[in-house]
Amino acid sequence: MASTYLQRTPSSTGNRDKWTWSAWVKRSKLGANITLFSAWADSNNNSVITFLDDDALRYYDKAAGSVQANLYTNRKFRDTSSWYHIVVVYDSGNNTSGDRVKIYVNGVEETSFSTDTMPGQNNDSTVNKASCPHYIGTDDTTGYFFDGYLTHVHFCDGYAYSASDFGETDTTTGEWKAKTSPSVTYGTNGFLILKDGNTITDQSSNSNNFTLGGGTLTNLKDNPDNVFATLNPLAGTAIGSYTNGNNRVVGVSTSWTTAPSTLAVSSGKFYCEAKAQHTSLMVGILDIDQMITNNFQGTKSNGWGYEGTGTLWNNGNPTTSWGSTYTTGDIIGIAMDLDNNKLYFSKNGTWQNSANPSAGTGGISITADKTYYFAMSPVDSTSSVIEANFGNGYFGTTAVSSAGTNASDNGIFEYDVPTGYTALSTKGLNL
Repeated sequence: MASTYLQRTPSSTGNRDKWTWSAWVKRSKLGANITLFSAWADSNNNSVITFLDDDALRYYDKAAGSVQANLYTNRKFRDTSSWYHIVVVYDSGNNTSGDRVKIYVNGVEETSFSTDTMPGQNNDSTVNKASCPHYIGTDDTTGYFFDGYLTHVHFCDGYAYSASDFGETDTTTGEWKAKTSPSVTYGTNGFLILKDGNTITDQSSNSNNFTLGGGTLTNLKDNPDNVFATLNPLAGTAIGSYTNGNNRVVGVSTSWTTAPSTLAVSSGKFYCEAKAQHTSLMVGILDIDQMITNNFQGTKSNGWGYEGTGTLWNNGNPTTSWGSTYTTGDIIGIAMDLDNNKLYFSKNGTWQNSANPSAGTGGISITADKTYYFAMSPVDSTSSVIEANFGNGYFGTTAVSSAGTNASDNGIFEYDVPTGYTALSTKGLNL
């Protein structure tokens, strides 16, 4: 949630001149100041790692009201569909001024900064100061809340590590991946949290546990090794309000919102669910080449939408009374078979028009040789809300009530996943 944050106040002073922070981060909200980690004594004494409202990454340090460190990347970080590995190293005792703060992203050191103010030699940061609150997900509990996903959050007190101590290049894929059990020393105030699920109990050899300061923590399946689709606020109409890790979209009063998934596919069989929070909305699929603005997917020749009225839409043409009506609280399943070019919809576990995606019978014929998104469309109302479950096992912040069977063992859904289908995720793409 956008107001969720963690906190811990060290009882003793650690090494304020040398430390390393490492975490895997998946962004949801862009264009806003959001904090990853901070040590906040007061407005004149603080250390903060944050994404700024222009989506640059920044490390900022202030002591006695004066800025003593300020690194502001030229590069912008606007990908909401994948994970970033971010490492910040503070080493003010270093004889080389330019090495006193280092920022790494996905294993590569950032070297281009619009502002590049390094601390003086042996300048103390606010980090590791005794009796000073340390936060994950906010600067001082009042704002700049992080909106997204975090995992494998390490803090090493008294050690200046590099990104390669926490991650490595996969020899098969060439992608940067996490070292799940890195050989690092944590020091007095060091910790490891959010390694396994949503635990905020320190999993290092220390007992530097965090507490939940506000909001709700959810244990999602999405992780750096298996990235699940979410709704994409950068595509489609790019309007509406996106929350809960971009798995919840609220409509706007001026027009329909079409929110496509972050992943699109041209082959395979994929399943997702959408929970209605309004009496009128639409869910379905849409060709990647027919992305639309201010309308819904059913207006396109390669777009199909099942509306709450029970109407099926394609190419702007309605088929009334095609399926059951649905309303607030109903869960619609969408099964997309791109090997046989068929589309299926269910309501609360019952497949419409007696279709059976497991058997490959019935279903809606769709255009072959296209690349499709899942697409969710709230009606032109701020009361129109859709909560998507692409396999994380949640609608908003509420877990599914009783998970259905899933032979692919990829993702958690309310109802049984049809035979041969899987979640739309990076693992699902390779099944």
